[in-house]
Amino acid sequence: MTTATPQLSLYNTLTRTKAPFVPMDEKNVRLYACGPTVYDFAHIGNGRAAIVFDLLFRVLRHVYGPDHVTYVRNITDVDDKINARALRDHPDLPLNEAIRRVTETTAAQYQKDVAALGCLEPTMQPRATENIAEMQAMIQRLLDKGHAYQAGGEVLFAVDSMPEYGRLSGRNLEDNLAGARVAVDTHKRNPADFVLWKLSSAEEPGWDSPWGRGRPGWHIECSAMSERYLGETFDIHGGGLDLIFPHHENEIAQSRCAHGSHAMANVWMHNGFLQVEGQKMSKSLGNFFTIHDLLETEAFGGRAWPGEVLRLAMLMTHYREPIDFSQRRLEEAVNLLEKWERAVGDAEPSVHLPAEYFDRLADDLDTPAAIARIHALVMDEGKAAEGLALADLMGLRIKRDVEVDTAVPSLVAARLAALNAKDFAEADRIRAELAEQGIALMDYKDEAGQRATKWEVKR
Repeated sequence: MTTATPQLSLYNTLTRTKAPFVPMDEKNVRLYACGPTVYDFAHIGNGRAAIVFDLLFRVLRHVYGPDHVTYVRNITDVDDKINARALRDHPDLPLNEAIRRVTETTAAQYQKDVAALGCLEPTMQPRATENIAEMQAMIQRLLDKGHAYQAGGEVLFAVDSMPEYGRLSGRNLEDNLAGARVAVDTHKRNPADFVLWKLSSAEEPGWDSPWGRGRPGWHIECSAMSERYLGETFDIHGGGLDLIFPHHENEIAQSRCAHGSHAMANVWMHNGFLQVEGQKMSKSLGNFFTIHDLLETEAFGGRAWPGEVLRLAMLMTHYREPIDFSQRRLEEAVNLLEKWERAVGDAEPSVHLPAEYFDRLADDLDTPAAIARIHALVMDEGKAAEGLALADLMGLRIKRDVEVDTAVPSLVAARLAALNAKDFAEADRIRAELAEQGIALMDYKDEAGQRATKWEVKR
């Protein structure tokens, strides 16, 4: 990090404080974020997490250099929900083949969706099924050290073997016992103990292991993959607030106990929840939207929304705050991007972003303040290049030199003639044709009181 670059500060869920970020090695800054479980298309809440940690990846690359940051985002492709989806969608195929069909399709769609949201490709995207040996090795270490045991056909982690269990979530063991999502089974020594390995039936996917043919528990997957690609202890671990307990709490327990280390990750970062039009997103309420829905269909607000609009709408709220995902918010993002595009004209981004324009992002990714900074810069004709550079750093695509079909002006004139001739069907046909090209029309009366039309390129 150069002396001219503002100090990067991040909020750490583990310590509940914001503090200067000091990497373990400035030449190899390491970030892990929990990726998708690919049993279905990713919803817009998953999109928020992808955008937040893509932004962090971009900021770290800006501070430490692109060659000195490693970003790992896993793909969970073994899961009971995946099994159920495979049986539902491909009942005539052998289960393993059916599972591969589901995960290949949904994983490919996820990559397409997050790319449309402006996300860079992570350094590595390991699949759970490609790291079974690493998971088994970690489970064996936990057994050897007395942190795990076999019972009821499962290998389980003994939570009372780790005195600091619950530190991330702020829950003590009694809270965990009473909390939701803790399965109570008679074979467990402690009701809060969780599965590391479970046996598979003949109809379920499985791998041979010292404990019988089976499959891994959810939590062990991330512990094993992060160790393999980032080491026993690394810099930053990210995910949504809903993952703090039990997933991230259990990751910490497994990793620290397997390695005897002081930490799994030094900084834990979590993005806030997402509501849709003021309500929790759920299929029962009819407000459950996938990224694909929003990008490609008219399911929300009667239109499809470009990826840069969705990204800006997300970044208009600080990543740790809850977000109300609404049509009004998306329209605000559209209007803001269009203002910027009109203001910058054919300007190009500055090659170097002055340090004083990066300071808001350096303060725990304060994106609302950074967006306000972009706006001030691009609306100042002499600083548009710096505004574009900051927008590019945030992954916000501001279109420049928009090409318009040369036939547009004549079509606008033809529609106006049709209106004056009261040929409304033809006028509507031309309006629809222009709308398909992204052209919006605004009818008005000129100074002489005659009908006139303005047009502009819309998103």
